[in-house]
Amino acid sequence: MFNIEEELKKLPAKPGVYLMHNQKDDIIYVGKAVSLKNRVRQYFQASRNVTPKIARMIEQIAYFEYIITDSELEALVLECNLIKEYRPKYNTMLTDDKGYPYIKATVNEEYPRLLVAREMKKDKAKYFGPYTSGEAVKDTIDLMRKIYYIRTCNRKLPKDIGKERPCLNYHIKQCKAPCQGYISKEAYQESFRQVLEFLNGNYTQVLSMLEEKMLEASEAFAFEEAAEYRDLWNSVKKIAQKQKITSQETEDRDVIAVAKAGEEAVAQVFFIRGGKLIGREHFHFNEVLGESRGEIITAFVKQFYSGTPYIPKELFLQENLVEEDLILSWLSEKRGHKVYVRVPKKGEKERLVELAEKNASLVLQQDSEKIKREEARTLGAVKEIAALLGMPFLSRIESYDISNTNGFESVGSMVVFEKGKPKKNDYRKFKIKSIKGPDDYGSMREILMRRFTHGLRELSEEPEEKSSFACFPDLIMMDGGKGQVNVAVEVLSELHLNIPVCGMVKDDHHRTRGLYFENQELPMEASSEGFRLVTRIQDETHRFAIEYHRSLRGKAQVHSILDEIEGIGPARRRALIKHFKSLEALKEATMEEIAAAPSMNSRAAEKVYSFFHQ
Repeated sequence: MFNIEEELKKLPAKPGVYLMHNQKDDIIYVGKAVSLKNRVRQYFQASRNVTPKIARMIEQIAYFEYIITDSELEALVLECNLIKEYRPKYNTMLTDDKGYPYIKATVNEEYPRLLVAREMKKDKAKYFGPYTSGEAVKDTIDLMRKIYYIRTCNRKLPKDIGKERPCLNYHIKQCKAPCQGYISKEAYQESFRQVLEFLNGNYTQVLSMLEEKMLEASEAFAFEEAAEYRDLWNSVKKIAQKQKITSQETEDRDVIAVAKAGEEAVAQVFFIRGGKLIGREHFHFNEVLGESRGEIITAFVKQFYSGTPYIPKELFLQENLVEEDLILSWLSEKRGHKVYVRVPKKGEKERLVELAEKNASLVLQQDSEKIKREEARTLGAVKEIAALLGMPFLSRIESYDISNTNGFESVGSMVVFEKGKPKKNDYRKFKIKSIKGPDDYGSMREILMRRFTHGLRELSEEPEEKSSFACFPDLIMMDGGKGQVNVAVEVLSELHLNIPVCGMVKDDHHRTRGLYFENQELPMEASSEGFRLVTRIQDETHRFAIEYHRSLRGKAQVHSILDEIEGIGPARRRALIKHFKSLEALKEATMEEIAAAPSMNSRAAEKVYSFFHQ
């Protein structure tokens, strides 16, 4: 048993990271400290003034653990990594998890290439970006290949020159085949130098070149060729227009500002490379009530730059960072060169930060209604269901269904919704093992027994890595009424588990009607968000079971349902199918009609008849 008072006495006065857990073993908060002893104890001091969010977090702490580090900087790095891995509920979290592509120019090769890269490595290549759109990266690389005939192959040149035939790009005039020696190394490298000029923002040269070639082709009446140059010229012009000059300086910098309203906040980032705005992105935060803009910006900087491969020389911020010196040391170490943070107070730089703030405010305003609708659809709907069932708390819902064709290939599905949203990583499929024939109640009993026995075993044995079975639901929903609910209640009773169970009842048109709970049907307003969530859960459970069943049937198309009947071999199966023409006709036949079929006798006929009518 974890005794918080006793464990607080054991805390070392050393730097490190602490992790707060709730009763379900979830990590709900990750923090760092110069002195673990002083920092962690503060959470449990009655006199300490904390934000409402941290107060809620403290109420849920069941136990804590900690990791000692050699320095505060190491603690910061570890904190960032753990927050990214576990995404704790009470840390100020980015709700967006975006990665940005780069264009990689392999200038270290004798015949360089352009590649898409997701991270920057110290490999002597040259990187351009980040770009906020993967499509923009692809379009830019395609454009460079068409204009400058840059190779796309992975051949090692000049070592592999002449070893294989030229690829299709050579024949469609999008490569000059350096793999065959058709272009000299010097000429190829000159073309690539112009590519680098383009990627650095010098578009004048390529626009002039394309315009000249377009006019030459037009004067020679080569109108198709002229049209190709015209299209390339338009593509370059389109890219050039997106690059808005923001400064006469040529430094790389990110401009970051935050807009905040209630519990919501948005961080806006402008990516400026070589004095040009190459893109912008916004990121949402939830549950920031009581936190200052400086704290939100600090959380953003720590999370964003722990995941992005490129760190610019300068950050223009709206507010000073909390623990600025420590964070700057970390950023500088990651970049390999010193990083500077500025909080501009006047001039063009201040206007840039103001522009970022205005953009953040606009996004927050536009998205606030969307966020409210989504919350009503998910968390609001969950609260409605909890109130209807008289439950004080509801988050995780598990729903179950059975699918089969006359008992053949019976399967079960387990679908999980958390906070009103599907959690597809926790979905599970079950192939029924112990039940033969069409017995939905027996099949349901089997899958529930397997699911919760597995979960109880994991909880008692505590393996290194637990599956989703170790996380029990707050509510079980059965795709059916009283019968299915009773099966679930019996299984839970046998396993000594106390989990509420309700059935999702359908009307005569097979549409959701309400919930069956504690021996009574609870009607729901069809226009309510709770009703819509129940419908989504029911449809998703049914879909998941049907898809699994279809996949199994697809793998066993030649397997007839008649194979499931003991004593009916291949010869009798063929005779029955030939005689009755369809499975439906066989199911409707009397025992005497089955016995009269070729190769059949009264004993075999009785087995067939019993299989379909038991």
